[in-house]
Order: sequence, then C-alpha cells, then structure tokens
Amino acid sequence: MQRLARLPFDEVKPEHLNAGTWRKILLSADRLPGVHSCVGYSNFAPGTVTTPIAHEVEEFAFVLTGTGELRGDNELVPFQQYDMLYIPAGSWHAIANTGETDVVMVFGFPSPRYPVTQTRQSPSRP
Repeated sequence: MQRLARLPFDEVKPEHLNAGTWRKILLSADRLPGVHSCVGYSNFAPGTVTTPIAHEVEEFAFVLTGTGELRGDNELVPFQQYDMLYIPAGSWHAIANTGETDVVMVFGFPSPRYPVTQTRQSPSRP
C-alpha cells in the first residue's frame, strides 16, 4: 500500500527544453515507485512557441500564471491564468506564450512516467 509522501520541488533539476522553456517532473514512478500518475511543472518565457508534440495518453494542464494559446491541428484555444486545459491522447499540440510574463503550468498524465511522445519539426498554427 502506498504511503503519504512529500516530494520537494527543489530536489528536481529542471529540464531545459529550448530558450526560455523548462519543466520538472515532480511525480512519477521514477521518483516514487508504485505511483500510477505523472505530474510536472512547466515554465514558458514570453514569446515562446513550443515544437508540436503528441502523447500516447491524454494530458491536463492547469495554468498558474500568464496568457497564451494552446495550438492544435486546425484549433486555437486561448488561455489565461487559472484555466484548465485538456488535450486528448494523440492530439498534436504546442504552447505559445502570447503575453508579457512567464506562462507557468502544472500538467499531468494518467501514466506512471512521462508518456511516449512524438515530435513535429515545425510549430503548429491553425
């Protein structure tokens, strides 16, 4: 049986993805054996547009700060602070920070580790 746990934020090194973008995987089976979920924290600097990706499982993200766009194939979903974003499994998506401050999100998956992810070479734009 899994026990209660505290997983300090500062114990995880950030993964720098591209200029001004980084994430930390805060909860996964690699950090806490036996868990069935993966939760992370991401930061996108103003002007950032990420490379489009698609995961094998669904994803959610809660926007802590900032404004931007969730860009998918033929879809554009504007977001702001405190919005919840939902991305179905297999959906191509990119994050664009269209504001003047960092976009910070907490994201998660119903997967014990960061899921298998495909990457496209060019930013998606509806």
